[in-house]
Amino acid sequence: MLKIWVVMPTCLPLVRRRCHTCASERFRANGKFRVNAHHKLIDAWLLALCTVCGETTKLTVLERMNVRSVRPELLDRLHDNDLGLAAELLQDPVVRRRNRITLDWDNAWRLDTGGSDQPEGEAGEVEEAGEVGEAEEAIEVSVRFAARIPVRPVRLIADGFGHSRAEAGRLIAEGKIVSAVRLSGRLSGDFTFMLKD
Repeated sequence: MLKIWVVMPTCLPLVRRRCHTCASERFRANGKFRVNAHHKLIDAWLLALCTVCGETTKLTVLERMNVRSVRPELLDRLHDNDLGLAAELLQDPVVRRRNRITLDWDNAWRLDTGGSDQPEGEAGEVEEAGEVGEAEEAIEVSVRFAARIPVRPVRLIADGFGHSRAEAGRLIAEGKIVSAVRLSGRLSGDFTFMLKD
């Protein structure tokens, strides 16, 4: 039986950067951009507000670029304060490296397990059936990431099957959950695992 789970962002992640005013380390981007043109050159920044004092920081998107070299669609999205563009730019490794920031995805994503396709007790039912030798088949789960969100697979497995993280860890240690990728640490790319009966 194949299941598809999707890790989806629910909002923009917090930006980790030290605030010069209050020494906080979290900023919230809300999709607002500032664009400045200097004759034939253009600068653009994504604005973010400190979560403590409200101070604004500018994350460089374009720096001294020739206006003709910037795609018109990108300029339109910058001028329209496109929230989708803000999400794309925050995930862009070049933008993160240029601005020396990292992202805090806590409480900014959710796991979509397909809703009604999987009753809440299904994993438990498979385990109980396995104990008495009546399980029909193993469950293969393909985990897809809608954005590069670093998440511990143990947490996804626990959330998806309604187990505690300790229980999910135990199933992995016992070889009842197997994968071609390491299930320890964090992953932000698609992977597949199997829950054996």
